[in-house]
Amino acid sequence: MGKIVVQLALLGLMLAVVYTLPNKEDWDIYKYHINSTVTDGYAITIITSRVVNRRDQPTEIEFHVKIPKNAFISQFKMSIEGQMYDGVVKAKEEAQQQYSEAMSRGQSAGLVSSVGRSLEEFTTSVTVAAHQKVTFELTHEELLKRRLGQYELQIYARPMQPVNDFKIDVSIYEQPDIVFSEVKGGLNNPILATIGAAESQNQLDVHFHPTVEQQTLCGACGDDGLNGDLVIVYDVFRDETLGHLKESDGFFVHHFAPTGLARISKNVIFVIDQSGSMQGRKMRQTRAALVHILADLAMDDYFGLITFNHAVHPWKRELVQANEHNVGIAKEFARTIEDHGSTDINSALLDGAKMLNQNPRDGSASILILLTDGDPTTGERNPVIIQKNVMRAINKKFPLYCLGFGHDVNFEFLEKMSLENSGVARRIYDDTDADLQLKGFYAEVATPLLTNVMLIYEGGANLTQTNFSHYYNGSEIVVAGQITDNNIETFSPRVVAISGNKHVEFSETNSSTVMTASLSESNTRRLWAYLTVKQLLDKELQLDGEEKERAKQEVLELSLKYRFVTPHTSMVVTKPPGENAQVLHKPKEGEKHPLPRGGFFRSVVSSLHYDDPSFPAQRLHGTANRRRQGTMHPSSRGPAGRRVHPQGSMDSDPSFTAAILHGGGHVLHQDSMDSDPSSRGPAGRRVHPQGSMDSDPSFTAAILHGGGHVLHQDSMDSVSITTVLQRFVRKTVNGSLPLCYDLNEFMLLKLLHNPNRELSINGQLESYPSVGFKRIVIHNQNQRIDINQRHIRVNDGQNATKIRWEPNIIDIQRGKLIQSHNKTTIMIEDSLLIIMRHEKKGKSLLWPIFSQVSNDPVEGLLAVKPLVYESVSAPSGTVTVSGKTFTVSEGDIFDYSVTSAPRIKCWLTSAENALEGRLFDFLVSDL
Repeated sequence: MGKIVVQLALLGLMLAVVYTLPNKEDWDIYKYHINSTVTDGYAITIITSRVVNRRDQPTEIEFHVKIPKNAFISQFKMSIEGQMYDGVVKAKEEAQQQYSEAMSRGQSAGLVSSVGRSLEEFTTSVTVAAHQKVTFELTHEELLKRRLGQYELQIYARPMQPVNDFKIDVSIYEQPDIVFSEVKGGLNNPILATIGAAESQNQLDVHFHPTVEQQTLCGACGDDGLNGDLVIVYDVFRDETLGHLKESDGFFVHHFAPTGLARISKNVIFVIDQSGSMQGRKMRQTRAALVHILADLAMDDYFGLITFNHAVHPWKRELVQANEHNVGIAKEFARTIEDHGSTDINSALLDGAKMLNQNPRDGSASILILLTDGDPTTGERNPVIIQKNVMRAINKKFPLYCLGFGHDVNFEFLEKMSLENSGVARRIYDDTDADLQLKGFYAEVATPLLTNVMLIYEGGANLTQTNFSHYYNGSEIVVAGQITDNNIETFSPRVVAISGNKHVEFSETNSSTVMTASLSESNTRRLWAYLTVKQLLDKELQLDGEEKERAKQEVLELSLKYRFVTPHTSMVVTKPPGENAQVLHKPKEGEKHPLPRGGFFRSVVSSLHYDDPSFPAQRLHGTANRRRQGTMHPSSRGPAGRRVHPQGSMDSDPSFTAAILHGGGHVLHQDSMDSDPSSRGPAGRRVHPQGSMDSDPSFTAAILHGGGHVLHQDSMDSVSITTVLQRFVRKTVNGSLPLCYDLNEFMLLKLLHNPNRELSINGQLESYPSVGFKRIVIHNQNQRIDINQRHIRVNDGQNATKIRWEPNIIDIQRGKLIQSHNKTTIMIEDSLLIIMRHEKKGKSLLWPIFSQVSNDPVEGLLAVKPLVYESVSAPSGTVTVSGKTFTVSEGDIFDYSVTSAPRIKCWLTSAENALEGRLFDFLVSDL
């Protein structure tokens, strides 16, 4: 058996300054291993973390990991002082009592939550005795999906500190030979990996064992250690035969992805939402993606364009050939699409289906693609009726693919409508690369090779899905099932399909179409169970009544048998005596995070108008990896002695402050609590402006602090939460009082994005008691400049330089970096960024200023221009900006745009008012 070995090692680089690791804290992760084994595309990954409490008293230690969204958690256990505590998978209804009890205590009962596009986060915690150790072990499983000619295994590592014994080990076993492989991702440096390939090889090993020092020096690393992913991509040998079959223990799995087939010309209609909600960046990115996609159409393809708002606007009344003339005219049309009006999804899809039905072409493949960012708001607005209308119009003749833009969209509506019509739904994330996401999806369906694909298995039973409308180049069809009576002699597979105008059949076998024993006898069975559960969940979404209940029951039975955490099961995380069990569940796509009693998540999210459910789940835990527990005054405890905010830790600083940003009219400031008594909570703590928390009478005493929520019990025995905020200001052009607004401390902010120059700047806010920015990261083409309060890292993927805040001049791509003790100036072409470093109570804060000579379109907080008041009414506390009148209150801030940082007055309002837009547009999911 051939074997490929990839050894990744972060090489020691010549740096400008010698770096000394910080002293160890009260806890120490001294072992962190990730072991992933992939067999015929089925990945089982085990994450093990070993932690010691170095304090002289008990400490609550948290365990955070991120796993792929498509994965099912199948095991979790903790070992403390030789005692093993196993997670138990139960029906969600059976676990409901523990779930409700956790919610009533104000605990986060939903411990798995969406994080960005492809990951979910698992979090739990346990109290560890003084100088004792705990081992966490989590197992998750997934079937890798082949897209664009390759499989992709993503492994995310963020242990929260440099680890003495850190290892990622991946072993991939494939029965057909591995024909290519590559290691990518934020933790990989291209010059540090070598991969060999040979046709006889069917095993790939990847080893990533960085030293403690290397964990702080790589491009995606920092003082808190590794923070990024390894992405291993590969593919296996393909030919024109039936594909690869594997049998073990009475189960089989069939991978069907033939090559050498002629492409089929396609009829494709793009139905594009141009309603008012698509304004701004969404519309710009849609236009850019559509122009690119039109250019990629083959000459023998036929296409149509339909835009819609409250009315339907077809570009042409029929399909036209994708010749140079028609594509050129269509591009010009795409560039002129403007957003306005409401949303009539029903009429648009019916017109698109009608156009495809009226323009049939023998030997072609028809496809209908919808892009929308919202719910139907005019015409037929009932989703159930729309789904029935569309299904009747399509009549199983072609697939419907629905692309939901952003998190405002009713994704379940789109998903059900796609599944009912042999398609899939995909969320397009409202980010700077949304146009690339759109183009990437189209590339997956751009080249149909077969239609009406049926996989037939004589002597097979309990089969997963066997009928598929289309097979696309670069994809794969996977079917699993049981072999009747475990009799391999009577088992006969074949595939029939249509290729253009002719029927084709695949039944020929070759050396790769073999029945082989599994390297792990249980893998084939578990793969069948995983795929069955996934498809039953899709089926359940489409059904109603008794059929829906039967599908749900099948999911439940299989999930319990194979210990999968699915939308219908929960894992009860057991803990030592005296600690409450926690309940883990798996969210659906777009599902909101469960709310503790008192509505903290609801209050914060609604006040910020932030509609990405991944944000609170990711950032509200902050960067802390533990919550400390020790001796407390009895009055500092909540119900059942639960730990609350330490006494006086905020009160000891009467001038508790919050940070502000400057640039293009924004100044990074610090706010004294003295200016606005009405904005104070208990003990003078600041609450959210505009009374957003006052709507809940229980919001009176608790504090969000240090990356988690800690509870106070007031005299009325009600639990409540106050938010720690940082203050920003938007200056004016005429010297009048600026607007100021407060943001949650846990945000990652988009400071600047200039797509024309491949330049972006993001920032991470500090958490209490610090102010300002903790990190500012600049992406300059393929160069990354990572700035924190102690040093600066410059990494271009091949070379890394680390320097302290000392006088220095460094050449960077397209410019220079000029550094002094307390100021860094970065010049990139005609753009100038200055990052000031101020000292506040022994702690540094970062403060950015930006200016640009060119007229390139830019976005982000640094790009917001100074404002002009149309009217100011001081007695009533209202101002008018751009035709909008809103309420303000008096506030003050320290102005760090000048060296002396004077205190100035400002008008306090909400972020949406001050920014004249959605706060969501100024947030990023990662630096």
